[in-house]
Amino acid sequence: YYADRAAKRLMEQDAELRESLIQLLGENVFNNLGQLNRDWIAQKLFNTPELLNRWNAKVHPKVFDDFNRWVSCQEGSYILKEAAILFETGGERNCDLSILITAPEDLRIERVMKRDSWTREQVKERLNRQWSDERKIPLADFVVENLDLKTLNLEIKRLHSQLYKRFSQQ
Repeated sequence: YYADRAAKRLMEQDAELRESLIQLLGENVFNNLGQLNRDWIAQKLFNTPELLNRWNAKVHPKVFDDFNRWVSCQEGSYILKEAAILFETGGERNCDLSILITAPEDLRIERVMKRDSWTREQVKERLNRQWSDERKIPLADFVVENLDLKTLNLEIKRLHSQLYKRFSQQ
């Protein structure tokens, strides 16, 4: 389950949530095609912490509910939920265990700059609004460092074997 993708889908397709977000920030929340006006929203929210909190209070409960519906339809030995701000939102309370993927900050910044065509300052500003790895590591059940794809894939395969054994016996 990809929480960020689900949040975007819900914000664009859930009529009640759409209206609530428009009431909070105005018509510019969505462009002419009905899609999130992401740059405009980010500019508004990340400069006003109180507004960001109110936005999150509208979006996060919808994502939690969507996740719970999704979980009820799954049949595997275990499922995964990917969420950039899992600990910040208390989402880990809905999980049997948590896996934290880390990387050195400079590497994370470079990856986001390349992926999203953002400036270094934009990435750092966004990262500064998330909890640091140092704060999250003690909360995680497993920590995997993502330095390169080859090593990451080996670690994920090892972790999958552990989780499969653990949860298929239940």
